Amino acid sequence: MDGLLPLWKEKGMTSHDVVFKLRKILRTKKIGHAGTLDPDVDGVLPVAIGKGTKVLEFMVDSDKRYIGEVTLGIATTTEDASGEIIEQITISPGELDEAAIDQALATFIGQIQQVPPMYSAVKVKGKRLYEYAREGIEVERPVRQAMIHSFKRTSSVTYENQMARFSFEVHCGKGTYVRTLAVNLGEQLGYPSHMSQLTRTLSAGFQAEAAVTLAEVAELQVASQLDQVIQPLETGLSHLETMHLTDQQWSQVQHGAVFRQSDWPVQSYPVVCYYQDQAVAIYEEHPSKAGLVKPKKVLRTEV
Repeated sequence: MDGLLPLWKEKGMTSHDVVFKLRKILRTKKIGHAGTLDPDVDGVLPVAIGKGTKVLEFMVDSDKRYIGEVTLGIATTTEDASGEIIEQITISPGELDEAAIDQALATFIGQIQQVPPMYSAVKVKGKRLYEYAREGIEVERPVRQAMIHSFKRTSSVTYENQMARFSFEVHCGKGTYVRTLAVNLGEQLGYPSHMSQLTRTLSAGFQAEAAVTLAEVAELQVASQLDQVIQPLETGLSHLETMHLTDQQWSQVQHGAVFRQSDWPVQSYPVVCYYQDQAVAIYEEHPSKAGLVKPKKVLRTEV
């Protein structure tokens, strides 16, 4: 069994839990996922099976979309609703100006810098940040770049229990911490805040409408109908530039040939090479020989 599966991860499970359960359902070990989702977050989790795992690293680099909720008035250790409260203030009904919120949201559009949360899997000196956090150790965290394509409010502000809340939608690039976006937005507005809910609606080209739950996968497996939801590995490469090979080029690619960049009519790399409508290899600029391109990943040697 080879291909990609748009899975809907439910709350309460880690991404690793999903892979573990899928291995039992599908009776195969070669399964991986593209882009971790926290246990409290539900949504689209692209899963690769068999030869589909060859494209996982490229799927992780794709854009993501999320819908969620920001709560103002409380900050937490984890920047989401699962953490302990570290700051709390009272917000009165009607206190927030929605126009000011929208203006603040707009300032995050484009390339921004983020400091990963202490409760995250980023490694510092060979150790994950959440391990330091659990030990009560504060360490200097690396500043990361993130691309925000859009960030907008999708509901009116509501007030309850001396807090304020509103829903949002964000379209972002790889490696973006939406929790941190919620915290930074609150800081810009002058309030402690946290991300109180999050759902991923798009990842690696897969939208929420196409995703299936673990229970549905199990039912399809029993009915021998998994082909209804398993997508070809090409689906996970749709965000990359493509090139169609001639017969001669395909013969060379099969043997890992290096080509002159000037002979390839493409504008950016990596590029997916197709032969007979199948993705067969991914090429990149040669790291040490200017003007040449080399195979980064061979996907198929036969079609």
